[in-house]
Amino acid sequence: MKYGLFFGLTLITSTASAQLTPELDAVLAAHTKPDQPGIALKVEVNGHVLYEKSAGVINTRSRKPITSMTNFRMASVSKQFTAMAILLLEKQGKLSLTDPIRRFFPAFNQRAGDQVLIRHLLTHSSGLPDYESVMNPDQKKQLLDADILNLLAPGDSLYFTPGTQFRYSNSGFCLLALIVEKVSGQSFPSFVAQHIFAPLHMTGSRVYIPGKPLPDRAIGYARNEAGVIYFSDQSVTSATKGDGGVYTSLNDYQKWSNALRNNTLIDLEASLASVRQPIPQPAGSFYGDGWFFTQSGELVLFHSGSTCGFSTFVIHVPAKRLQVTFFSNLANQDKAFSDVLQVLKTNGTPYIGNVMALHQLTR
Repeated sequence: MKYGLFFGLTLITSTASAQLTPELDAVLAAHTKPDQPGIALKVEVNGHVLYEKSAGVINTRSRKPITSMTNFRMASVSKQFTAMAILLLEKQGKLSLTDPIRRFFPAFNQRAGDQVLIRHLLTHSSGLPDYESVMNPDQKKQLLDADILNLLAPGDSLYFTPGTQFRYSNSGFCLLALIVEKVSGQSFPSFVAQHIFAPLHMTGSRVYIPGKPLPDRAIGYARNEAGVIYFSDQSVTSATKGDGGVYTSLNDYQKWSNALRNNTLIDLEASLASVRQPIPQPAGSFYGDGWFFTQSGELVLFHSGSTCGFSTFVIHVPAKRLQVTFFSNLANQDKAFSDVLQVLKTNGTPYIGNVMALHQLTR
């Protein structure tokens, strides 16, 4: 009976893979060229890899092909790693999610600093100003997380009372990285490497440090209005760590997904039961711990990331062992990912409708 069940599952998986492969191949072919920046894509359903392929190059000079080991800048997909660092410190009893941020930044304006709690930063409900709106418009030097603190600390203005609304905030995750440093006594890259990457054997992953080499790193690019691809690896806001500084690969991200599903570091679903902020649309959606998510039955997690030179999208449904990972070293690859979602939906991949709704929210 066990052999029959195994054979049946293998047959189903093989059939699904055979159906997906030509259609997803066509998506990659439509959105990449062999000598240009490209895409790494992986689809796993019920724990079986139905599709894994890369197209394009990590660098238009070397023309080295993208592989499953290529490290891409995660942009806002990094937020789930920043959140995990905070949750690990909470697990160790070194902080509470109800701590006001003035506990860690005594120089912060009292009105704002006493109202905003760590949990508000984790759920984009702090009401703190977006640092992009208060930075010097003529800024030339790359901003670091400490610069974001200096920009925000003097102000007493909030968009709303903390905890009452959702407003996406890169500012909050920069502050979370600084809180990790204050509490742990380590640099943020060091803490993440020791407490997340090392235990999960994510050997190629790094938090970006300007000037420090990264293994198997993809270089970022963008297209101009005429469709011509140009070098676009860094900007003045791409050296901050907490809101977007992680680099990882398909191989290493799979290890991260497995750890989330198996509660290796923390029980994420239990945390999200309380660390969540409702989002007005789509109905039944939330943000918490570095994830957009829905939970009408199964927990469906989604996040995207976009910078001057990278596009990243991840889907994770732990109970169904479903994982979709899309990494690109080309900016503004929203159409390519939408085409992937459409293929998955057409082929009956579960919960893609939930993800499409969350994707519309983040576009």
